Amino acid sequence: MTTEQLFGTNCVAMVTPMTSDGQLDDNSLGRLVDHLVATGCDGIVVAGTAGEAPTLTDAETEKLVAAVVSRVDGRATVTAGVGTYDTATSIERARRAEAAGADGLLVVCPYYSRPTQAGILAHCAAVADATDLPVMLYDVPARSGTAFTPESLTLLAEHPRIRAVKDAKGDLYEASTVMSRTSLAYYCGIDELNLAYLAVGATGLVSVVGNLVADRNAALADAVRRGDLVSARRIQVELLPLTDAVMRTSQGAIMAKAALAEIGVIDTAAVRLPLLESPPEDLLRLAVATSNR
Repeated sequence: MTTEQLFGTNCVAMVTPMTSDGQLDDNSLGRLVDHLVATGCDGIVVAGTAGEAPTLTDAETEKLVAAVVSRVDGRATVTAGVGTYDTATSIERARRAEAAGADGLLVVCPYYSRPTQAGILAHCAAVADATDLPVMLYDVPARSGTAFTPESLTLLAEHPRIRAVKDAKGDLYEASTVMSRTSLAYYCGIDELNLAYLAVGATGLVSVVGNLVADRNAALADAVRRGDLVSARRIQVELLPLTDAVMRTSQGAIMAKAALAEIGVIDTAAVRLPLLESPPEDLLRLAVATSNR
C-alpha cells in the first residue's frame, strides 16, 4: 500500500472530547468523528498531543482507539499515538492499539529522558517491531526536548514498517533533505506552515486546525498538487485568523475544543489538568475567527 493509503493525506490531530467532570465523552466523540469525515478528513490521529495523550490512561487510550475505529467504519484511517518516554510502555500501547483496530501508529521521539540518537533508534525500532502496523514518527523537539537528526531518520527509513514523519520541527531545508534521501512521507505538523510543507513536497497534513476546517485544508492541499499556488496562498491567508486563534492564543488542544464546543460539535470544552479551559478574552478572539472560517 502507498503511504497515502496507510495514513491518509488530509489528517486531523483529533481532540479527545470530555465531560465536564473529566470523563471521556462517547456521545461527543461520535459526533466529532462524523464531523471530521464529513468535512473531508481521510485520516484521524487519536491520542496525540491535541488528544491530551499524557493525561489518558492505557485503558482510556485503548477504548478511545476502538471507539474511533468503530465509528469511522472504514471511512478514514485511524492512527494511534502510542509513543512515551518508556520503550516497554510504548510497545504495550502499540500492541493494544493494534488489537483495538488501529491502522497505524504515531511514535514520538522519547521525551524527558533525552536519550542519545542511538537510544532513539533502538526505541523506535523496538516499537516498530512490536506490531505489524505502519509507523509514523513524530518529530516535535519543542515538546520532546530531543529531535530526530537527519541521519537517524535516514537509518529509521530502512525499517520496513517506518513509513512516515509528522514534522513539527519547522526546518524545511532538513525536511527536504530527508525526503530526497529516503522514501519517508512527510506530514506537516505545524498548522502555520501547512502551505510551506506542501510546497516542498510533503505528502499531507496532520492538523489541529483541521478539527474545524478539514475541508479548507483539503482545498489547500489540492491547490498545491494542481500547481495553483495563487489559490493555495489565498486559502492560506483566509485561514490565518483561525490558525492564529487556535495555535497561538494559548494551546491547540484547548482552543480547538473551545471552537468545537462553540459550533456544537462537542458538548463541552473540558480539558484535563495541567491544561485549563480558555479565559474569556481568548474565547472572544476565537469567536471572531470561527465566525469567519
